[in-house]
Amino acid sequence: MNMDISDAVSTERLRGFSDTLNTARQIARDIAAAHARAVDTEARFPRESITALQTAGLLAAAVPRSHGGPGHSLAEQAQLCAALAQGCGSTAMVFAMHLSQLASVARHHGGSACFETFLRTQVAEQRLLASMTSEVGTWGDTRSSICALQPQADGQRLQLHKEATTGSYCASADGILVTCRRDADAPASDQRLLLVLKKDFTLTQTTTWDTLGMRGTVSPGYRLQAEADASQLLPAPYAEIGAMTMVPWTHVLWAALWWGIAADAHAKASASVRTQARQTPGQTPPTALRLAELSAQLQTARMHWEGVAHAFDRLDPDNPDDRQALTGMGWRLKLNHLKTQMSEAAPRLVHLALQIIGMPAYKNDGPMSLGRHYRDALSGALMINNDRIHAGSAALLTVYKDA
Repeated sequence: MNMDISDAVSTERLRGFSDTLNTARQIARDIAAAHARAVDTEARFPRESITALQTAGLLAAAVPRSHGGPGHSLAEQAQLCAALAQGCGSTAMVFAMHLSQLASVARHHGGSACFETFLRTQVAEQRLLASMTSEVGTWGDTRSSICALQPQADGQRLQLHKEATTGSYCASADGILVTCRRDADAPASDQRLLLVLKKDFTLTQTTTWDTLGMRGTVSPGYRLQAEADASQLLPAPYAEIGAMTMVPWTHVLWAALWWGIAADAHAKASASVRTQARQTPGQTPPTALRLAELSAQLQTARMHWEGVAHAFDRLDPDNPDDRQALTGMGWRLKLNHLKTQMSEAAPRLVHLALQIIGMPAYKNDGPMSLGRHYRDALSGALMINNDRIHAGSAALLTVYKDA
């Protein structure tokens, strides 16, 4: 039976993504993993692996085909994050955050000539995007801002000053999407996103960065001073961008990379059990039972983030029913549960791998070490604090009826 045109296009797309995924795996294995210890020890930006991703063209993964990009789906982007996390959690986190910002531009530019051009040139220029959503005085609530846009006299330029509690890899980024109030008279919840490029802003570091894990994200506090063209303001409200894109991208990509960290721990545990099995031919090592438990839990975790990603990809933001569903309570709960469950599962899975391997995993100076994996995985519950998310879910569940 001959394939129709749509089948042929789908097959070609899968073939293209397979090559991209293999490239990400190679970067994870040969570059990210090779520098992961130095990145962690020195708490420095993973420049080697990010440069490799730029060279390979992967920083355009979220650019749609209509703008010359590969147009990878959310599920495909999640697979890339999972692959990179098996080499270096910080590299995967930087990549995930970049993709969430790029997707926000791609899905909410509203036909703006400025952002249309930005997307088309992203494929060639491979600029790294960061975000600045935290702010001193909002107590972790990214859905409110104190800083406000200040229009200049000519009406073509906007000034912005922001005191951010964290600014992940902002000093190494080519551009930052910054949340702010629409104007000085707007309420805290009336937020917009301004894209400031390297030439538009200056950063003054205000806090230090010496953390337990995810040290390569380099996320101290910053004072941002920026002046940009008014065309660099995304036309859609931040509330819409957050619900439709930034929250789904963030939670799915983070879940995938936490799984990737646990998957690398599982790989080390598997190697340890195989070594023990070779030493006692014909006998199943006692640790193999724990490995079976770890393998099953890892499989379940993967099915969770893949399932949510594929369900999201089936939604059409231009379809009113799908758009309403995506902004409804059901999807908010689905994404909340994914974030909390995966961020809490990752350290448990790494801990189980540590128990299987034993002392070689506990030591920091050997090939079986899981110290970095454990510390990186612990960050998940704190990145948008799980208590805040659980409280939001609890409030929704008092009124939501699951059809």
